[in-house]
Amino acid sequence: MEASRFILEHFAYTSGKKLWDVPVPQEELAGPGKLRWEPQCQYQLRHLQDGARISALLPPRLEGHWISTGCEVRPGPEFLTRSYIFYANRLFKAYQFYYRDPSCRDPTYSLVIKGKIRLRQASWITRGATEADYHLHKVGIVFHGQRAMQETVARINQTSGEQCSGFLSAGRTWTPGALYELLSAKAERDCTAGLGFAMHELSLVRVEKYEQPLLLQKNQGSREVEELYLGDIHTEWSERLHYRPTGYQRPLQNAMHHIHPCPACGIIYRADEHHPPILPVRPELPMLLSGRWVSSRCEVRPAVLFLTRYFTFHGGNRTWEGYYYHYSDPLCKQPTFTVYASGHYTEGGPSLIVRGGTELVFKVTQAQVTPMDQVTVAMLNSSDFGSCGDPGSWSVGRELDVTHTNGCAALGIRLPHTEYELFKIEQDTKDRNLLFIGERPTDGSSPNTPSKRPTSYQSPLTQCAGPSGTFLRHTKPNYLGRLEDYLNSAALKVRPEAFLLAFLALSLVRWD
Repeated sequence: MEASRFILEHFAYTSGKKLWDVPVPQEELAGPGKLRWEPQCQYQLRHLQDGARISALLPPRLEGHWISTGCEVRPGPEFLTRSYIFYANRLFKAYQFYYRDPSCRDPTYSLVIKGKIRLRQASWITRGATEADYHLHKVGIVFHGQRAMQETVARINQTSGEQCSGFLSAGRTWTPGALYELLSAKAERDCTAGLGFAMHELSLVRVEKYEQPLLLQKNQGSREVEELYLGDIHTEWSERLHYRPTGYQRPLQNAMHHIHPCPACGIIYRADEHHPPILPVRPELPMLLSGRWVSSRCEVRPAVLFLTRYFTFHGGNRTWEGYYYHYSDPLCKQPTFTVYASGHYTEGGPSLIVRGGTELVFKVTQAQVTPMDQVTVAMLNSSDFGSCGDPGSWSVGRELDVTHTNGCAALGIRLPHTEYELFKIEQDTKDRNLLFIGERPTDGSSPNTPSKRPTSYQSPLTQCAGPSGTFLRHTKPNYLGRLEDYLNSAALKVRPEAFLLAFLALSLVRWD
């Protein structure tokens, strides 16, 4: 279902701003760039495409206290919250709190991690990111119950090597508040492997800042929000200890500059290894997919992929349609190509592996591609005959069907196609519905077998409209409205380095 394992890497960087929760004035809906969708969906995509008040801090300023804004799900699955403190002398202290449940109310153990981090240089792989080196000094663990202690100790004793085979005796009685040392650089001891623990997320860093509008009684103000993006966690457990990130996790927010309201923020901010955060109860929502869902931010995936997504689900006949807008920059302002895909899906059932998740099977049966820059056009026109639409017919802004060629080999699209998915619906603090779709495999493949079904989630989509009888295809999104400007600009000149990167990157991705 997710037609997003494509990469076209260019060299362009811009910054802008992002507006949230602002109604769309009627005058803004008129004009040649109007989308044929209801205003809220149109506005959500427009403010992502046009970018507003988002800026990246380069080099990133890490100093401060950064916290999760809710319960996070890592591949495995692992349910956790994080609280990281970075000091001016480059030292850091990080808390990771682990739980049994997807609501983060039943803690199992907490890790307290101490070390040092050094920012290095701009990443040559992930546009807009900064590479960093880190060194761990100590890692300690506190168990929050006898059962948690027994289960965790068994994993450590069995899988962390000879020096950790006797980390703790199997019959050891749980002592509330006791801190046990898992890693010590001074003692040259590391017993963290059994937990699948690594802090490679610190090797890729990005800090963004934007203004959150505040609707006051008489005046409209704003509040500054800072977000810290750290490297992603590999979806395969066996690879996570060695993987060097090229994408991001769900961002942490600055404890002094976070979104409001945020019921979880204060709880996580005040927590420590002896007092793990117990998050507020959240209702479990039924899997009501019908309606339209759109990205709430420019999304970044492993292997240098920037995109936004727009989906419509028709619950009556269980069909779906979606747009995947791809960009060359981390603010989603420089479009490269768009994929429109459609198909159908099965009725879902509760996941037995990921509590709170619903398992579905998606079929992709049709796809159209619209190249948005000359690099993509050149690549598609040079594709083998019968492998991607009609070679020689591609041009900027022109949508062509690739269903009759069973997809597009140049972009890794293969049709028909089946994917085994994991979905979840939640509500944010403003009672907006959020749709979480399973995280894509880090290796660039697709979840085309039940064993590859995701165990974690991508960035959520926001519901922008309820059930609708038809999917109103749009013909002129904002960047198509500016097509004449693109045609006359240097942005459409074929740059050899971009063309080379496109082919090199595409050799790393698959959609089969």
